[in-house]
Amino acid sequence: MKIEFLDDISRGGQFGHVVSDRLVRLFDFDTVEAAKFQSIIRNLIENENSVAVDRLPFIKPINCSLTLSIHNENLGIVKTGEQQFDCRLTKESYEEMISLIQPFVEHESDGYQWLYDTMADIDFLFSPGGTW
Repeated sequence: MKIEFLDDISRGGQFGHVVSDRLVRLFDFDTVEAAKFQSIIRNLIENENSVAVDRLPFIKPINCSLTLSIHNENLGIVKTGEQQFDCRLTKESYEEMISLIQPFVEHESDGYQWLYDTMADIDFLFSPGGTW
C-alpha cells in the first residue's frame, strides 16, 4: 500500500472535469492490506490515539505523511506542514470509513472509494489502482 498527496490535479482549472483538485490517496494494495488498514482504524477508535499512517510497516510513503486522529468535529484532512497532513474526524466518521473499506477487504476490486464526505479542501481516496 502506498500513500501520496496529489495537488492541483486540474492544473489551475485547465481540466474542468476533475472531481477533486487536492487529495491524499492510499493505493496499490490488495485485500490483505485493506484489512490491515481497516484494523488500524478500529484500533484508533477503541484506543482514541492517533496513528501515523506513513509509519505503518505495510505502507510506503511517496511524498507525504498522514496522521489519523479522533476529533470532536469532522474537519477532514488538514495540512499541518510542507507535506504533512492530519485527518481529523469523529469516531462515527471513522466507523463509516471502516464500512467503506469493507468491499476492498472482501474481494479484489478495480473500484475506488472516497473515505469521507466533508467540506475539507483535501479529499481522501482509497483506490487499489490509484484512479477515480
